Amino acid sequence: MRWLAGLLVLVLLGLGAVYFISSREKAPLVTFDSPRVVGQAGTLTVTAQTPGAKFKALTITVEQNGQVTPIYSLDPAAMPAAGPDTIRVSRPFGKQSVPTLRSGPAKIAISATRASFLNLRTLTTTVNAEVQVRLEPPRIAIVSDHHYVNHGGSEMVVYRATPPDVASGVRVGSIEYPGFPLGGDPAVKAAFFALLYDQPLHEKIVAFARDEAGNEATASFIDNVFEKPQKKSRIEIDDRFIDRVAPDILQNSPELKLDSRTSGSNLDVFLKENGELRRLNAGKILALAKQTSPSRLWDGPFAQLGNSKVEAAFADHRTYIYKGKDVDHQVHLGFDLAVTSRVPIAAANAGTVLNASWLGIYGNCVIVDHGMGVQSLYGHLSSFDVKVGDKVTRGQIVGRSGMTGMAGGDHLHFTMLVNGRMVNPVEWWDPHWIEDRVMRKLKV
Repeated sequence: MRWLAGLLVLVLLGLGAVYFISSREKAPLVTFDSPRVVGQAGTLTVTAQTPGAKFKALTITVEQNGQVTPIYSLDPAAMPAAGPDTIRVSRPFGKQSVPTLRSGPAKIAISATRASFLNLRTLTTTVNAEVQVRLEPPRIAIVSDHHYVNHGGSEMVVYRATPPDVASGVRVGSIEYPGFPLGGDPAVKAAFFALLYDQPLHEKIVAFARDEAGNEATASFIDNVFEKPQKKSRIEIDDRFIDRVAPDILQNSPELKLDSRTSGSNLDVFLKENGELRRLNAGKILALAKQTSPSRLWDGPFAQLGNSKVEAAFADHRTYIYKGKDVDHQVHLGFDLAVTSRVPIAAANAGTVLNASWLGIYGNCVIVDHGMGVQSLYGHLSSFDVKVGDKVTRGQIVGRSGMTGMAGGDHLHFTMLVNGRMVNPVEWWDPHWIEDRVMRKLKV
């Protein structure tokens, strides 16, 4: 009889251990990834996990106005025998795929079930997520008038977008320029934008308002566009110039990586700097544009470097010639302005310093943010008189001219930026353009 009692004890201990193990097992982990707002079309994504176990069931439904519509149901028979411990569900979700959806709140219900050790218990997790259904597009209306754009130049539009929290601005081709509030009425905003030198003259330009669900409204507003001649020039480069600029730029540009196709000659390095590094620099300038102030920090026309000689203009298509052969083609997107060596460089208008350091082909470079996506760039400086974060006024010295970076001689490379895109500075120097294209519209 003792052995029977011992066996019973062992069985009871085993059952207790099994129950203890099963009681400590966790229910599935469920994460609702997206969307929080849905429109005509979208994608619902859910992640469910059962570490070390197999799913028994996973269902997703949407409930709105008392009506429940299934979105997804797991088919256990279609799963591998062992069963994955992580399932990521991605399903079309919107009015097009769920015709019963109506504008307003809705509830996503997710239920995931697994069996415990030896199927002693069923472990279930239910997650409910609130989503907002938006089926009506936002509204946008143009407030300002007389919008004329020069090829390679800038323009500004004032518009009203409702509801006020939607993303809005101007889209030129595939490039979007955000709008910024003007104060008072949160629905009224202004957007600076550009028709870039390399975009088609009649590129499509619209003001847009887009909500989180992807619903969008647009409005056309351009009165006319004007072609501007773009200069072509041929620039002779020699070993003396290349040997001076290429090693210095490379030393100060760790983002540029040389590969096996670069022989190591200074000419090869120069060509890589003039092309690849130039593009990397453009990317950094675009990133800095995101730090712009939402408020306008400047007033009046921007100042050109005083008593300066124009050595190169905007959108100059350059062919580089080395030992009688064409070796490269690039476009110069700014003005080269020369006075004397190490001449003081004044801020063209009031703003905040975003960059005061080496910037690739531009050498020592200052970028000043003037707010609402407008910035100015000062390249090839020999020294700095400001640092990042400094507030500067129009005419305040930001540095001294020089020949750092890809400069053939002492001068200032100056350009204007709209949302990080280089535009013709001539307009910004013109008091009549500033008054007509900007200040007049801000008074509406």
